[in-house]
Amino acid sequence: MAPGLGRRLNPLVPRVQPTCIGSSRSLSLTLFLFFSYIYDRQFHSIHSIPRLLFFVPFHPSSPQFNSAPANPPPDSINIQHKMALSWRSTRHVSKIAQAARPILSARNYATAEPDLKTTLKEVIPAKRELLKKVKAQGDDVIGDVKVANVIGGMRGLKAMLWEGSVLDADEGIRFHGKTIKDCQKELPKGTTGTEMLPEAMFWLLLTGQVPSTGQVRAFSRELAEKSELPSHILDLIKSFPASMHPMTQLSIAVAALNTESKFAKAYENGINKADYWEPTFDDSISLLAKIPRVAALVFRPGEIDLVGNQKLDAAQDWSHNFAELLGKGGPEHADFHDLLRLYLALHGDHEGGNVSAHTTHLVGSALSDPFLSYSAGLMGLAGPLHGLAAQEVLRWVNAMQEKIGTKFTDEDVRTYLWDTLKSGRVVPGYGHGVLRKPDPRFEALMDFAATRPDVLANPVFQLVKKNSEIAPVVLTEHGKTKNPYPNVDAASGVLFHHFGFQQPLYYTVAFGVSRALGPLSQLIWDRVLGMPIERPKSINLLGLLKK
Repeated sequence: MAPGLGRRLNPLVPRVQPTCIGSSRSLSLTLFLFFSYIYDRQFHSIHSIPRLLFFVPFHPSSPQFNSAPANPPPDSINIQHKMALSWRSTRHVSKIAQAARPILSARNYATAEPDLKTTLKEVIPAKRELLKKVKAQGDDVIGDVKVANVIGGMRGLKAMLWEGSVLDADEGIRFHGKTIKDCQKELPKGTTGTEMLPEAMFWLLLTGQVPSTGQVRAFSRELAEKSELPSHILDLIKSFPASMHPMTQLSIAVAALNTESKFAKAYENGINKADYWEPTFDDSISLLAKIPRVAALVFRPGEIDLVGNQKLDAAQDWSHNFAELLGKGGPEHADFHDLLRLYLALHGDHEGGNVSAHTTHLVGSALSDPFLSYSAGLMGLAGPLHGLAAQEVLRWVNAMQEKIGTKFTDEDVRTYLWDTLKSGRVVPGYGHGVLRKPDPRFEALMDFAATRPDVLANPVFQLVKKNSEIAPVVLTEHGKTKNPYPNVDAASGVLFHHFGFQQPLYYTVAFGVSRALGPLSQLIWDRVLGMPIERPKSINLLGLLKK
């Protein structure tokens, strides 16, 4: 490499001249200090050291190796006397640095591209300017409030700010204008598998930008490295009675993590309001890193110490490590890893009006830290009308199969559907509060299944597929639903069950891991934009009657 080329390629790396040190010990110490600097500058990857050595303008075979440069550049670092670096010394220093800064993985994803926080900082000024323009139109009317809105769960009422996604009744969900198919095509994939990574979805939700593969690899590494839990969380989960619902356990544990909150500490010590977003960002990343391990502890209550101290592979993605924590690691579970990637990405955000997202926003508006805010959101997710649908679908389909068998006809399915409706029950997994067309998330899961012959051969999945063809017709004839099409819950639980994740009570826990993506990204923006505490006006029935 030409002298100085390394510096031109990466101006963050200082140019180092070959130096002579009095002893190998002092050489090791000096180089350790230098490479510690390089380590911090290169996205915390010690494995960039051998590559970065080539930025030094000399080589053992070069004439410069044993002589000093005639005119050393002013920014060079001259440590004592001139001497060449040997490859043996290089390896020795690398080992010292590795011992001092343990890394979870041997793979290097160092990149000169901006990390997530830097990328966010770059887009903040434009968003704040946009808010100023919107505030200038504060008296503009965006819709009417009807009595039906008030007594109907505020459906259709545009009354809260949400940046990450927009749900259209006909087109489905869009993430900063991108459809699910767009995201599947554009967002980076894992080192294995073919599905988009949920951490890439979080990047998109937060910044509005599609990250590069290198940026996502560095982010995945950060999440793995920050996944460690304080010991009191392990003790807390050990104390839970076996009868406690998994979602209760998850919510309590997430709330208890607020002992680690940087925002809470900064607020207590006094922090400028304009800076609220930075510790909120740090807390949100910390929670994203830790919640898969918490969920796995809830899933494996008899192995708390094992799961609580399990090392993660920082070269792998968030979903891969979550699967490992669930006890489903190894290549034999590769399809489950891909399903988990798709599931977590699809369930991450669905506009701000759903119970879990709105609750997180509401509690966060009081300046509760992200751990407390999302714990409240999880309580909302635990409700049967919100997060329990996937397990209800699986139970209903299993009961249906017991009734009509595996060699069912279309008429068998149609009769069972009508019997369900005539008994006053609903067909779980169908309809949606906003959508009026088939749920694109359901379609994405069915596309996933279509590429896997073992799934297609599963009798329960075959029944799910047949239901998706016949149920819309029956529900339309029934005439009491605005959306007769399957939603994402119609397929997710059955696919989990097929791949060995067969405890329906824990499906909502997986949902809870996923849903953190959207509300936490919005919570950061709430602090960036200085959004106020939420305080709508209420009205009683007599007041509505007088209107």
